[in-house]
Amino acid sequence: MKNKILELIKSSATNEDDFKSLVTIFNLHEQLQYATNIKQAAEDIYEWLNKEFKVDNLNFSLFDINKNYKEEILVKGEEFFLDDNLSHFFIINTHTSLNATVSFSVTSKVHFKIIEAKYNTIEAAFLQISPIIQSCILKKNYIESSSLDSVTNVYNRNYLIENLTTHLRLSNNKQNEIYFLMVGIDHFKAVIDEFDYDIADKVLIELAKIIHSNINEFDMVGRLNGDEFLVSILNNVNDQQAEQIAKKIISDFAEISILVNEKTKQRLKKTICIGFEVYDLNSQSTITDCIKNADIALYEAKNKGRSQFFKFSDLSDEDTIDLF
Repeated sequence: MKNKILELIKSSATNEDDFKSLVTIFNLHEQLQYATNIKQAAEDIYEWLNKEFKVDNLNFSLFDINKNYKEEILVKGEEFFLDDNLSHFFIINTHTSLNATVSFSVTSKVHFKIIEAKYNTIEAAFLQISPIIQSCILKKNYIESSSLDSVTNVYNRNYLIENLTTHLRLSNNKQNEIYFLMVGIDHFKAVIDEFDYDIADKVLIELAKIIHSNINEFDMVGRLNGDEFLVSILNNVNDQQAEQIAKKIISDFAEISILVNEKTKQRLKKTICIGFEVYDLNSQSTITDCIKNADIALYEAKNKGRSQFFKFSDLSDEDTIDLF
């Protein structure tokens, strides 16, 4: 592929079409220099293919070889398959387990012939932009490995608190309250004891899905430790609405069944409890104080049974909190 761009540079001195192709390649390269993340880079590639070659159908995906997992970064147009007669694909190797596949498809044989005639230009372009894409992928991988829980892909404790602090700083006191939901799985250790850590991970993953399905895209979720998740509700809801969200998470998760044995079709159903605390931005309390209160409320909820909800503000001297 290296020879192709050298040939294009050489021929551009006497061939106007090749010169124009070279200009479009370096325009793409320059545009990608400003991409701050892998999705923006994928958008830029799509815009270039669409503008220069009328490509409407594109799939930009990352594939983790070790995990055998595919993540779609950008999908445009109609669905197509790599073995279609009208499709092309490129693999961008990062020399790690994580690589990118950029595939696109045209809509007719005539369009396909036009693409084939200009295919050297597209290949040369991908040669030029590969280092930028590699850098975006590695940056994404680094950020996720340092900020996300490896099992559930929600924030880890440190990154969640850091983001909450940033949110408060940028909100300029436009928000008066944040609602904290401390979510814990009832008798989670029994899952590990009876089955194994793989099944326990499946339970955690399903819980993360249920939580995300019930909250706003601007709300934050973090896994603190073991089976405990902290949900921070940042959108403009009131106390009652936040409580309804918590109870909906409890009821939805109780309906989930997890396959634990493919041969016997044995399935597992678990329940959760949630502790609730309100962080008043005008108070003297800190985020850490409120997280501790939500944790206390969770343990009080668990002391009352399965699928329970408890507000820290309802705690009284008569309540006994068994932390052990």
